[in-house]
Amino acid sequence: MRDASSLSEHMRILLLNGPNLNLLGRREPDVYGETTLAELEAALARMAADEGADLECYQSNVEGELIDALQRAAGVKPPLTDVAPSGECVACIFNPGGYTHTSVALRDAIGGLDLPVYEVHISNVMKREDFRHRSMIGPVAAGSVVGFGMAGYALALRAAVDFHVKGLTFPLEEE
Repeated sequence: MRDASSLSEHMRILLLNGPNLNLLGRREPDVYGETTLAELEAALARMAADEGADLECYQSNVEGELIDALQRAAGVKPPLTDVAPSGECVACIFNPGGYTHTSVALRDAIGGLDLPVYEVHISNVMKREDFRHRSMIGPVAAGSVVGFGMAGYALALRAAVDFHVKGLTFPLEEE
């Protein structure tokens, strides 16, 4: 088992957010809270750094750009200058927003890549409209965190760090 202090270099995790998540803090605060995307990204980047990981953040309202980011994170597309991720990642935390329920293209991208993707939803989609009850992403995700508000991102980050940075397994190995 590796701990963060023994890593020779930081491992990269991609935080990927889909459509309308750039409006966090002002869009339906009763559903999504008052935390902005910038505040969320900064808090998660600090958490990742404390664990020996670099968190790179990317948000897009465009489905193809999200697919390209996933492919860059998996190392099958070259990095772009000044566009996250800057190289291959060990995992991805992904809130696909409304694409969750409609995007076969995102599902196919995730299913075809050797990249663990953790699906995150701020609200409990099972308590919302019927069309939100089906996730195209969940069946190909490494895991899903739903309904814990912004803390869901931290839970997904914890899983990504434990499994893909520290190399923990379950039951947890003892030192």
